[in-house]
Amino acid sequence: MGYELIHAHRATIESLAAADVEALGEGMGSWGDVDTFGGYIAGPAWLRRQISNAVVARWTRSPDRWWRRAALVATVSLNKKSGGGTGDPGRTLEVCTRLADDHDDMVEKALSWALRMLVRWDAQSVADFLQSHEDVLAARVKREVTNKLGTGLKNPRKGGRSS
Repeated sequence: MGYELIHAHRATIESLAAADVEALGEGMGSWGDVDTFGGYIAGPAWLRRQISNAVVARWTRSPDRWWRRAALVATVSLNKKSGGGTGDPGRTLEVCTRLADDHDDMVEKALSWALRMLVRWDAQSVADFLQSHEDVLAARVKREVTNKLGTGLKNPRKGGRSS
């Protein structure tokens, strides 16, 4: 709830510096923690360039799975039109490249999500990414992102979600 309150208060969210963002992420210990942190704090701060690419790149090298997932979840804001994103293949694919061979389940799921969100803006770059990283990507990532590219759905057989 704290992340949502900060996100909803424009002056507060716009005042965050990298140290503030990282302090707010300390202690993340679950999928829900990371996804709300990434969606309400880190992603919007990165979108507005309040945190640098270098900060997010550092998260990709963390021994903590939740910080690695947070780096990927933060890319969603770059590509989520309803949140002000206008598509950012450069920053998104940089993070995805850094984590393409990370086979932690939580990271794989976030990698798939990050790539699927970018499909709306630059499907060709996503297809090229899949091809160039085919040898290291998890089967789940390849399947879900290929489905999204071909059908617009993550899981077309299940009537799956479109994201």
